[in-house]
Amino acid sequence: MLTVKQRVLTCRKTVWLLNFRFKSRTVRCLASATYIVRQICNLGITVYTPSVALSAVIGIPYWASILGMSAICIFFTIMGGLKAAINADVIQTLTILVVTVAVCIQGTISSGGPKKVYQLNRDNGRLNFWNFTGDVTVRVDTTSAWLGQLFMSLSQIGCQQNFMQRYVSLKSLKEVRRVMLSNVPVVFVFFALSWVSGMVIYSTYISCDPYAEGYIKKPDEILPFFVEDQLGYLPGFVGIFMATLFNGALCMMVSNLNSLATVCWEDFVSQLPRFKGLGDKQQLRIIKIVTVICGLIIMCVAFGVGLLSGVIESSLLVFSATSGPLLGCFILAMMVPVANWKGTSAGMISACAFVLWIIGGSMTIDKPTTMLPTSTEGCSNSTFASSIVKPSSGLDELPWLLKHTPVDGYNQTFIDPTPRIAHERNAMETFYSISFMYYSLIGTALTVLIGTLISCLTQNSDDEYDAKLLHPIIFRCYERLNVPKPYYIKHEEESGLNRRSSSNSSATTNCKEEKVNHAFDANESQGKNKTNPIAVIFTNSSSNEEHRNSICNVSRIQLDTVPSGETGVYRQLGSKTTF
Repeated sequence: MLTVKQRVLTCRKTVWLLNFRFKSRTVRCLASATYIVRQICNLGITVYTPSVALSAVIGIPYWASILGMSAICIFFTIMGGLKAAINADVIQTLTILVVTVAVCIQGTISSGGPKKVYQLNRDNGRLNFWNFTGDVTVRVDTTSAWLGQLFMSLSQIGCQQNFMQRYVSLKSLKEVRRVMLSNVPVVFVFFALSWVSGMVIYSTYISCDPYAEGYIKKPDEILPFFVEDQLGYLPGFVGIFMATLFNGALCMMVSNLNSLATVCWEDFVSQLPRFKGLGDKQQLRIIKIVTVICGLIIMCVAFGVGLLSGVIESSLLVFSATSGPLLGCFILAMMVPVANWKGTSAGMISACAFVLWIIGGSMTIDKPTTMLPTSTEGCSNSTFASSIVKPSSGLDELPWLLKHTPVDGYNQTFIDPTPRIAHERNAMETFYSISFMYYSLIGTALTVLIGTLISCLTQNSDDEYDAKLLHPIIFRCYERLNVPKPYYIKHEEESGLNRRSSSNSSATTNCKEEKVNHAFDANESQGKNKTNPIAVIFTNSSSNEEHRNSICNVSRIQLDTVPSGETGVYRQLGSKTTF
């Protein structure tokens, strides 16, 4: 089981940039709150997903599955099951690959071969990848998919605590890059398998849509229905499929619930006067209580997911709505030298309010169904496997457990997938109809624009920060501008970051070109003294051509006092560094 110090350390590293860049708890709490909201919503969807399969295959009501899944995950997390969940995640990944490949093979055989699958999807408009409509109100087209997924992925991979937790566990920045690049083909394979499985399922049921015929009540149930119908003859395969879904949800829930509780403790609960100065055991006890509370909130969110249009759209909506302000905050920190905590806070709050306004307004209008048409002309009593029984519409014929289900797929109103012609919308209805795929782009743009504007209007010398927190390219470009510099420059070679004593070095020390901090690559003998892996060194060449702009320029003035929380020798650019 992870100790409190190990849990909190990864959480602190995640907000290291924001903490030292803006020197404000407001920005840090806003970023943490955005992460918490996103994780709670996403974990609610994660808990809800296996309940769809259980309802479609076995008939267990949603509420029973959600209660059971939430209880197992909370118990597993507070007992310290994170390591076991990570090990199970490896097995689950391999298993889901096998299951997805089996679905693709069986669907291809049932459809008449790969060529037939391709032709059926092509002729019925399912392979329209280059769909540039230019209409921001279209639910998903090529433009919205590319832009939306780009900003959502940047926010998830670059700004999320559980991803940072994995990055800092690697020994070098080079290894982090290698792992991320090697992850690209893996993600491509997973997405490709999802596309192929969707194609083969459509071609299998092209003449008899189970959803339109009433065999399933929600589109999310199509995959478990296919497994039961086409692969139920394989002994134990349906059980393996169900176990894969639950194992994936369990692993994701446990690992992310652990991170979620730690962030809540570190950024909010631990700052209360009553909880300061506690020992490790007391902190661990409180974190467990926070875990239980977060688990109960996630369970409530899972009940609400069943009322939305689908798991995929719900997940994309949550990611898109919360990823923009968080990504914009990190862009301001690394890419905008003039950004300060006032502008960043105003940008994040404004972006969140604006996106929530669009989401709230979109729920007040009637959006037409955009599903492509399907057919039920080929349906007969022998279309599906003999074990498949069409659900009864009469409540009197249902079992007691299903009749007393508050949130249940059998009691929900059937949605006609036939496209309807939308009435002419006014300006506000068009505004509310903006696709949820653009929410992340809108949130990021608003955060950056408003944050930059407010920061320029509220500049103050107290907002100075270490130049190493900027991106190297941005720093070099800004150094060439004859404008006030909102940062100070630290000579890293004279500080403790390079394991050199500042007392043994002088301002005339030869500066070596070093673009990143290679603390990850420390020798075995330096293992315990390894420096912060996130610390990046921005030093330039000491050549004569770059002498004027070099960080190591000895003509710069040494600060009389070291800024609070920092160590080492600092230098500024004379008159340029003052506002």
